[in-house]
Amino acid sequence: MAHTQNHVPRHPVIAPGATIGILGGGQLGRMMALAGRSLGYRFVVLDPSPDAPCAAVCDHHIVASYRNPAGIAKLATLSDVITYEFENIDALTAQELEQQAFVPQGSALLYTTQHRLREKRAIEAAHLRVAPYRAVCTQDDLQEAAHTYGTFILKTAMGGYDGLGQLVVHAAATSIAEAWKTVNAHGGEWLLEAVVDYVCELSVVVARRSDGVVAPFMPAVNVHRHGVLHTSVVTGRHLPPHIIQEAQRVAQTLAHALHVVGLLAVEMFLLSDGTLVVNELAPRPHNSAHFTMDACNVSQFEQHVRALCGLPLIEPKRFTDVVMVNVLGQHDEAVRRWWLAQGERDVPASTTVKYHTYGKREVRHGRKMGHLTFLTDDPEAVLTWIDTCGLWA
Repeated sequence: MAHTQNHVPRHPVIAPGATIGILGGGQLGRMMALAGRSLGYRFVVLDPSPDAPCAAVCDHHIVASYRNPAGIAKLATLSDVITYEFENIDALTAQELEQQAFVPQGSALLYTTQHRLREKRAIEAAHLRVAPYRAVCTQDDLQEAAHTYGTFILKTAMGGYDGLGQLVVHAAATSIAEAWKTVNAHGGEWLLEAVVDYVCELSVVVARRSDGVVAPFMPAVNVHRHGVLHTSVVTGRHLPPHIIQEAQRVAQTLAHALHVVGLLAVEMFLLSDGTLVVNELAPRPHNSAHFTMDACNVSQFEQHVRALCGLPLIEPKRFTDVVMVNVLGQHDEAVRRWWLAQGERDVPASTTVKYHTYGKREVRHGRKMGHLTFLTDDPEAVLTWIDTCGLWA
């Protein structure tokens, strides 16, 4: 339930009717704007793409790069408050905007979470556990990790998402040599992580206001394919109550430690002994919490707007068990045909299907084009149907 951290100042309330500026015009910004409009806010987005999905539902679209001074200045002028929808925007942009406009999330949070080494150190500073890791400076670092861990994951410190910028490395000398070639070819900072033997992956999205009021959503149990989220399942049965409570505690601890305003998504591994290991953070709405749009009394997007603007947070309640599945570019045409033909009649009984599309014109393999939400009494049957229906082959 929502509660307040003591003695934390609160920023002024940004009342409905004001204009919210969004850095980034993807699907997260689009769904944020749609939720905010129902509260009475106007929106302006800065995105370099002329057909950015968010632009279609905003009052104004500034077509400019995220480092364009004129674009930044215009966003600041048109906005009463500014947020961002993804963390791979240069923190310097947010820092410049802080000097010209009101950016409650701040640039410090962005600076930390967009760099994996800084992020892991911040998690450790909050006295939470991460997988063993180290910075990569020489090929000897890779060799030593292979000797210590056997198999490990090599990651770029900045810029990777949905499995990009990651490479699984084995102890074989050829694998280590190839990994070092990759580091040299791409440049920049790299780190390596030990592979964690986990029972499942889960995530918690928590909202926090500037005065320390927090409200966590239920944990989602996630399955990835090729580094991209495939399904998220939220039930009262997948996780024991004490794990649910601990996962929410971890997320709230990090939200306070990082002085989050808005949303923080915390991805974790659940180990066989019940320990939770924090994997990655995202200071924004998150793919794994899309279930909140249909299965809860408040969506993550509305809650983000509320936290950002200082409105009362709603204590999240889940109405039903739910399964969310992503629709990527390679699935898009088949899923559209199935849905238009009223294919939802084929799903397990007592299941309602909600189809969300993101308004993206270009369809590419691996690109997130939408998602389906299954509100159901039998999530296991829905997962079996997803695996066998052929739409996600």
